[in-house]
Amino acid sequence: MNDKITPAHGAGGKLSQKLMRDVIMPAFDNEILRELHDGARLDGGLVFTTDSYVAKPIFFAGGDIGKLAINGTVNDLAVSGAVAKYISVGLILEEGFEIDTLKEILDSMSKAAREAGVKIVTGDTKVVGHGQCDGIFINTAGIGKMIEGADISVRNVKPSMKILINGTIGDHATAIIAGRHGLVLPDSVKSDCAPLNDLVKSMLEAEPKIAMMRDPTRGGLAATLNEIAQGADVGIMLDESKLPIRNEVKGVCQLLGFDVLELANEGKVLTFVPPGSVPRVLSAMRKHKLGRQAAVIGEVVRAPRGKVALRTVIGTTRAVDMPVGVIVPRIC
Repeated sequence: MNDKITPAHGAGGKLSQKLMRDVIMPAFDNEILRELHDGARLDGGLVFTTDSYVAKPIFFAGGDIGKLAINGTVNDLAVSGAVAKYISVGLILEEGFEIDTLKEILDSMSKAAREAGVKIVTGDTKVVGHGQCDGIFINTAGIGKMIEGADISVRNVKPSMKILINGTIGDHATAIIAGRHGLVLPDSVKSDCAPLNDLVKSMLEAEPKIAMMRDPTRGGLAATLNEIAQGADVGIMLDESKLPIRNEVKGVCQLLGFDVLELANEGKVLTFVPPGSVPRVLSAMRKHKLGRQAAVIGEVVRAPRGKVALRTVIGTTRAVDMPVGVIVPRIC
């Protein structure tokens, strides 16, 4: 590992994984943290999560840093099998930040919390000098209650399971890229930032034995699926022809040389289910407004263990590695 932190350490790829494994885990290691899921399961059926948001720009097509912070925390609880109840908000504000802009962000957070059915119950505010923070950084932490019967864990992922996703990929990162670089894209291309709790609840009601769920944010599907393949000691095979991707997002990727599998999402859930459960879960997803484009995009295989591959539209197979470096910094 480099002896200094780089932007790539926060990008959700190989360096992020190495930082966690070699530096953070040895300092804090315990049986709860060792699960390395989006939320920590605590006594009494409680789930706890925390995240920080440093998005640039702070306003983008489909959302803003405040909406992102609330929904990101709600979603981390949802994919852990929990219903979000309470959220804390920590604000780091830069000297000179406009009060009207802060009000707009707080209004957005309040609206997102009401939509998700959670209460913002505590928080903190700090101000740093001009140039010491990029306008506003937000930390949120959330507490949720486990849905009865849910057991979402990487240890449940087994060969022959199918992998589902609730809609198009790469939308959030594309919206951020467009906002940052002044790209003019159709109105249909905007961040997918949305609360997944109601969708996940309907999925678990349809099939309580869903094995695993994750929201593929930083590092996209590539990072998330590699983490799951390694954690479960299985292989994963994706089918390129089944991946739901907007043509406009494909065009941006071709223009800028991005791999859509490495682009961040903020309203998507990857779901692992036994083959016999697919019809029930897929039906529940497609009945929900956030799952109308749900699709089966791959399956769990026995080998090569710990690896992810893609079956291309021309019939070849290519490796899908954990992202290296930083594709789009400050994405969430």
